[in-house]
Amino acid sequence: MKNLCWLRRDLRLHDHAALSAAVETGETTVAFIFDSHILDKLKNKSDKRVTFIYQSLQEIETLLQKKGSSLVVRYGKPEEEIPKLCEELGIDKVFANRDYEPYAKKRDALIAKKVHLETFKDSVFYEKHEVLTGSATLYKVFTPYKNKWLEKFNDSGKIISNFECNLKNLRKFENKKNILVTDWYKIIGFKENLALLTGGTKQALKRLNDFHDHISEYKVARDFPAIAGTSLLSVYIRFGNLSVRDMIRAGLEKKSEGAQTWVSEIIWRDFYQMILDSHPYVEKGAFKKEYDQIKYLGNEVDFKAWCEGRTGFPIVDAAMRCLNETGMMHNRLRMIVASFLCKILLVDWKKGEHYFAEHLLDFDLAANNGGWQWSSSSGCDAQPYFRIFNPYTQSEKFDSKGEFIKQWVPELKKAGPKEIHRPDTLLFQDYTAPIVSYEKNRVRCLAMYSAALQRDK
Repeated sequence: MKNLCWLRRDLRLHDHAALSAAVETGETTVAFIFDSHILDKLKNKSDKRVTFIYQSLQEIETLLQKKGSSLVVRYGKPEEEIPKLCEELGIDKVFANRDYEPYAKKRDALIAKKVHLETFKDSVFYEKHEVLTGSATLYKVFTPYKNKWLEKFNDSGKIISNFECNLKNLRKFENKKNILVTDWYKIIGFKENLALLTGGTKQALKRLNDFHDHISEYKVARDFPAIAGTSLLSVYIRFGNLSVRDMIRAGLEKKSEGAQTWVSEIIWRDFYQMILDSHPYVEKGAFKKEYDQIKYLGNEVDFKAWCEGRTGFPIVDAAMRCLNETGMMHNRLRMIVASFLCKILLVDWKKGEHYFAEHLLDFDLAANNGGWQWSSSSGCDAQPYFRIFNPYTQSEKFDSKGEFIKQWVPELKKAGPKEIHRPDTLLFQDYTAPIVSYEKNRVRCLAMYSAALQRDK
């Protein structure tokens, strides 16, 4: 049998469900499609994510060549390119790991009408039908979902499958258009733009090993943006340089609150994937549909100031400047700036969600949508609308000395540890004054939400 393993958001050659099944049942060719449906929508033709993917593919090509094989790369519409490849290579069956985003599900359904497509669970540990309530329905609140997830996992004996990939069964051939010698950037219309993190499994495993040394401190350290308290692994799992099983194994190797928190974050990821898979309408609107009735009072000028990091709120501006420069943002800061946009600037959360989607190196639709809906109170298991992050107290608590702020807001380098959180702009004239009053807009926010929810009743 001749098989094709189609890589998508699983850019690795180890612990890979689809690849494991493919090489087990026949001679396998590994392929990747630069999806024109996705790439053509990216306005920034120097998008760091494309370079990250490119680096990951180059690593895969190097490994495949050592086995006498190569990665087949194409650019175009997958629903056209996959059938073409199957006809060209005489493929009997296409193997791929499941993707739960609305576009991906429609794409795969269309391709399955043209070729024999077999898909596998790989990017999540449990799919939506595997973690259900006592009445066999889907969860809408995270904590009971987490408890059920852990109960199921513990009952299974904490067995974590490892999908071995026998690369001896790869198709042997020489590929003169492989990604090491062909300028695929030119073909797809992008330019190389290196990120702070390098794509590929080698770098992913190195970071996972480094993080393992301080995972015990993760529960507390992850909230402080000025220290190296996070794993920096989100982009690697987003593009599948690591498997979700790699991540869980790391969390089980040490018994600590930090390791438990790490596993909890992986469960959050499964939860949001489940929500998107089962409620695809959240891609374009509120999970709690009554929240679509909110008439946001903010304006485009304030939204632009938020995007550019010049709101006059130091922790917000530092976070946004960091995002714009690096494509990365600390999770605590994501919550702060999201709450600030929709509940203090009173701008529709969907505008912030879209901005993150364009700029985050680790952008994942399910996680990004879930996080924004949590912050805006429109999602499942969200913050109650009357709970609003205070950017001043958040700054004082999680960047007390202003180390992170000073790194990204040089106008405040001479500010003291107290004034840096709420600087007097008369003393720091290079720094903008607050564009809104936190106290006044907090009151306006509560009225805005209350009015919308009362109308819905």
